[in-house]
Amino acid sequence: MKTPALLPAALLLVSLIAAASSDLTPFTVLVANSVTPTPHKNYSTAVVFRGILLGGLRRLQNSTKDFMFTYTEDPNYGPFLQSVNGLPGSQKNRTYWELLVKKTDGQIIRPDVGIGCYLPNKYETIILNYNKY
Repeated sequence: MKTPALLPAALLLVSLIAAASSDLTPFTVLVANSVTPTPHKNYSTAVVFRGILLGGLRRLQNSTKDFMFTYTEDPNYGPFLQSVNGLPGSQKNRTYWELLVKKTDGQIIRPDVGIGCYLPNKYETIILNYNKY
C-alpha cells in the first residue's frame, strides 16, 4: 500500500527539478583581443540552473547575429574554443582564445576547466580573450 504515498512524493520531486531547471543564471560575455587592439564587445546571455558555459555561448549565438563561435571536440579534453566572431586561433601565428572569468568581486581567474565544463555563476563576466602564446 506504499504506492499511493510514493506518487505525491514523485510528483513533488519532478516539480522541484522542473522549477530549478527553469531558473536562469545571467552572465556577461566580454570578447577581447590582446593581440590587435580592438574595442571590446559585451554580450548578455544565461544558462539554466547549473548549466555549462557552452550552453550559454550557444544560446548567445542563436539569439545574437553579432556573436558567433566555433569549437572542436577533443576526444580526451572535450570542447576546445576555435574561433570567436570569425577570428580563429592559429598554431602558425601562435594565437588562441583564452578563457578567463571576472568574478562578482572583481577578481579575474583562469578556470581549470574549459567551455564544456565551466558552470557560470550569476552576474560574472566570461572573458574570451584572443591572445598569443
